[in-house]
Amino acid sequence: MQVRLEGVCARRGRFSLRCTGTFGEGVHLCTGRVGSGKSTLALLLAGLLTPVAGTIRKEGIGSHSLSLQNPEYHVTEPTVGREIASYGVDPADVARSCGLSERMEADPFALSRGELKRLHLACLMAGTYDLLVLDEPFSSLDCIRKRWLCRELLNRRSGVTIIFTHERRFLPHADYLWEVADGEVSCIGTDETGRTR
Repeated sequence: MQVRLEGVCARRGRFSLRCTGTFGEGVHLCTGRVGSGKSTLALLLAGLLTPVAGTIRKEGIGSHSLSLQNPEYHVTEPTVGREIASYGVDPADVARSCGLSERMEADPFALSRGELKRLHLACLMAGTYDLLVLDEPFSSLDCIRKRWLCRELLNRRSGVTIIFTHERRFLPHADYLWEVADGEVSCIGTDETGRTR
């Protein structure tokens, strides 16, 4: 399983992003300043943005999901229980894992931003995807939930997981480290420590 970008160029307004690289199995951590192009790359990888040049090849990728920074963009159902079920996962297990067992009949929009974010992430972590693209997954989470997400990502050892983040304190183990800067994407190595920070 891999996603290969060959001479890719994408434009959003006056901004352009260039990338050549391969995202293979494992966890990829992509960092960069605000406005560097991380979200543009996430949209490219998820197939929601078409490059103006180059090719994106997905090999062995049968299923994928994109998590946007704002969890409310993902809500499609009127109750927490039905929202969880819409992901094709067990509602009781997921609600328990994110601390929302008592809120199954609640309107997802009645949850706080942090509760909604952890609900969305718990649904994704309970699912099985060949490609999982997470744009700012740590935003709106408290320290306890950031550690929870790091553990969940450590347990996700199959498929391609690509994380775009500004987070500096709580980071999951990553097999590959990428940097997005000045409209360029580059692989800068691997995280050999294997530690959750």
